[in-house]
Amino acid sequence: MTQWFERVGQQRDWLWRGWQIRYSVKRAAATDVAATPIVLLHGFGAALEHWRHNLPTLAEGHTVYAVDLLGFGGSRKVKTTYSTRLWAEQLYEWWRSLIGVPVILIGNSLGSLVCTVLAHSYPEMVSGLVLLNLPDVSLRQAAMPSWLASGVYQLENALSGPWLIKPLLKLLRRPAVLRSWIKIAYPRSAAVTLELVELISRPAYDEGSGDTLWALSRSLRRSGFSPAMTEVIAQLRIPILLIWGERDRMVPFQLAQRFTNLNPQLTFISMPQAGHCPHDEYPDEFHEILLPWLDCFRTHTQ
Repeated sequence: MTQWFERVGQQRDWLWRGWQIRYSVKRAAATDVAATPIVLLHGFGAALEHWRHNLPTLAEGHTVYAVDLLGFGGSRKVKTTYSTRLWAEQLYEWWRSLIGVPVILIGNSLGSLVCTVLAHSYPEMVSGLVLLNLPDVSLRQAAMPSWLASGVYQLENALSGPWLIKPLLKLLRRPAVLRSWIKIAYPRSAAVTLELVELISRPAYDEGSGDTLWALSRSLRRSGFSPAMTEVIAQLRIPILLIWGERDRMVPFQLAQRFTNLNPQLTFISMPQAGHCPHDEYPDEFHEILLPWLDCFRTHTQ
């Protein structure tokens, strides 16, 4: 089997605000088309390797980039206040420095959040948007009365101090424990390979990973972590493809109905057997959905 690092293209580093950011690029194989570049954004706890089954196929017709968000994968582990706005600023400045022409954004889970914020905040950057499920942290806040939300927030803060997070990380990154968690996201057990477990666990051993997990856990509970996705999706003026696994146990499939009628440019397609990561769990079926949608972003030059 070809090693994952041969499938994700050339890995490079870029410096942002003094922090090292890892990304990869795989140039388009086709020379007779002028195609819109693609940028891939991973989900929470993942990294650019999570697209190893997709990069070679997408690069047959497009130049494809994959980026590790600050705090994840091969990017710097930083103790800071995280938000979709921070990651959007990271991606926009990276795009402006290295690409500079409109791109198609494809994101999974947390990556979908960041892609959506990018498309809304920097419309000159984005020609199209592909979302593999779409979390909406505002739903949790809206579902609780203020007095209860305040109590829950204080309890979570008490239970997520550094004294607890760091020992917890040492437990969670063990392959046997991590595999059980990954299976929640992957109904198809055959997709939970040793390679996948290794790729997910490796960044948890990096310097600063414990402090970063603590900072992330605090940031996720802040009211300003992300805008309401229902409001943002309704305002976009670009083609949107929303793909959702019907067996997603992390961002339930039922939430998809909140988005399907918000924007006339949104196309919704479900994947009946897939869970939280359809691009990795069922890559062939995912490509059968995605590639025809991408055809409108390719122009033959000969």
